[in-house]
Amino acid sequence: MDIAFSPSRPEADTLVLAMAKDATGGLPIAAGSVVIAGARAARFAGDTGTTFETFVEEAGQVLRVVLLGIGGGDDADLERAGGALTAKLATSGAAHAAVEFPGGVSGAAAARLAYGASLRAWRIDTYRTRLPEKSRPTLVKLTLVASGAQEAWERLAAVAAGVALTRELVSEPANIIYPESFIERCRHLEKMGIGFTVLDEVQMADLGMGALLGVAQGSVRKPRLLAMEWNGTGTTQGKPLVLVGKGVTFDSGGISIKPGAGMEDMKWDMGGAGAVAGAMKALAGRKAKAHVIGICGLVENMPDGNAQRPGDIVTSMSGQTIEVLNTDAEGRLVLCDVITWAQKTYAPEVIVDLATLTGAMVVALGDQFAGIFANDDGLADDLIAAGKAAGDPLWRFPLSDAYNKMIDSPIADMKNIGPRFGGSITAAQFIKRFVDDGVKWAHLDIAGMVWADKPGPVWDKGATGYGVRLLDRLVADKFER
Repeated sequence: MDIAFSPSRPEADTLVLAMAKDATGGLPIAAGSVVIAGARAARFAGDTGTTFETFVEEAGQVLRVVLLGIGGGDDADLERAGGALTAKLATSGAAHAAVEFPGGVSGAAAARLAYGASLRAWRIDTYRTRLPEKSRPTLVKLTLVASGAQEAWERLAAVAAGVALTRELVSEPANIIYPESFIERCRHLEKMGIGFTVLDEVQMADLGMGALLGVAQGSVRKPRLLAMEWNGTGTTQGKPLVLVGKGVTFDSGGISIKPGAGMEDMKWDMGGAGAVAGAMKALAGRKAKAHVIGICGLVENMPDGNAQRPGDIVTSMSGQTIEVLNTDAEGRLVLCDVITWAQKTYAPEVIVDLATLTGAMVVALGDQFAGIFANDDGLADDLIAAGKAAGDPLWRFPLSDAYNKMIDSPIADMKNIGPRFGGSITAAQFIKRFVDDGVKWAHLDIAGMVWADKPGPVWDKGATGYGVRLLDRLVADKFER
């Protein structure tokens, strides 16, 4: 959907009037009083995301008119309103909608509504060859009548493009997106100024990444490590922020195979890596004045005659040994080697990892929050604040020696699973063992957030793009120079 801004109303088949809650005053159309009366009769009061639709005659033509509630008009209200507008009009038959603000609005506010509309407009119809005509999108252009919006919009549009990349990667099936093709799908980021480093299985073996390679050994798809570097600071001084994403492009569970029902969902077990790639695109797109490294550990976890077995012991790149009791607890095996490599390569002061790591997190938080674990209170507070502001909420969980002892192994340095309860916490404790002293680290378990079974305020059913807006906001608030 094309989004534009204009100082005056263009010719369009649909007029959208954005109304604050309990707003009073006339509408800029001849039949304004009739429309207001109809809206009141339908109990439309301008609440965020609510709509009232009617048709009027304007200048000798029939015009679709939609009243759109923007509530109190803050950023969150405007984003939700924009998303509601797209959901309302996307397949309605409307082709071009003009949005006016009868109560007046700043350019930044208009851009924020456009942002919500853009986020909600993303959908994937790539493989639908028999899509019913009434289900096909018709809305191709949205013009917002406002001045001074372009600068704010360009920044937000870059973030929306990053979210779109993440949704694309997460939505594609595992026969299309696997470690090597994930990298190729991200190659366009090089043209945006992002540097690429790719390690193959031979290079990772030479580095001693036995934990990551153990996960991959049952698949014909070869593992890869992708590091993406954006430096918008204009200097090579200072240490970068490092973002790490779990990229299990399909997770069968390996020999500890998952139940068949719902296994198809495991195409999105690379949601952490997808979020990192999308965040890097957002930062490059808006030319963030920050130095950020995004690293994706990319593997496929499959059962095979050569697959890792429960009971195997592997040696990680850090030199620590791991007793693999459950091959379906594979994400932490990927992350531990990637985090070790990141520390040896970039010597960062801050690492944030994202992973669809545990079903226990979904049990704990459902689809309302992602979990956060951190060894630094300040970093945790910064991430929680960024998530709240951006619309990607986080809830903090504890770390302690008591939980850490639960993953001690009698025959290796550690085991890759703990007891039945506290599964998300013991998984985080496992990762923490690979974080060097003095490094601020946060682990985001996003298992319940990357995929939605029903539409949300700014996403349709399917991939949500969770994590991109959060990471972009964190960088903007705390790491830009």
